[in-house]
Amino acid sequence: GVEVGPQPQGVVRAETLDRMRKIVKHGLDFVQLFNEGREFPPCTIEVFKIMEKVDYPRNKNDEIIAIIHPKLQASFKIDQDWQPLNNGDPLFLTLDGEVIAYTGDCIVYPTFINEAAYYEKKQAFVKTVKMNLTAKHIRSSVL
Repeated sequence: GVEVGPQPQGVVRAETLDRMRKIVKHGLDFVQLFNEGREFPPCTIEVFKIMEKVDYPRNKNDEIIAIIHPKLQASFKIDQDWQPLNNGDPLFLTLDGEVIAYTGDCIVYPTFINEAAYYEKKQAFVKTVKMNLTAKHIRSSVL
């Protein structure tokens, strides 16, 4: 499966649809070349590994008491998904105006920030870490 986003529910964005088409085309091109016996050299790819889901701060009645800090959710057009979050960076803003900062021992890369579909799942965002994966060369053994 391929998920391309972020994109609000019920909205179709031309640039997101274009990215999805390109990804699917590259995937199909790979399958065709692989089936034709093309050898692919070793490669390394940067990925983001999910570490944990982070909920909104809540009170004893399980009510949300803070929102995503504006610096983490930059604007309506440019979100901060996949951008580094360092120890001490603003994370949440309470309804009283208090800043809740990120406290962690490593840089993380939040994603799915403030997604409407995840409110009911008690998820403000997902913390990921950046890592590299290396693949050996591959070639189809069936010709």
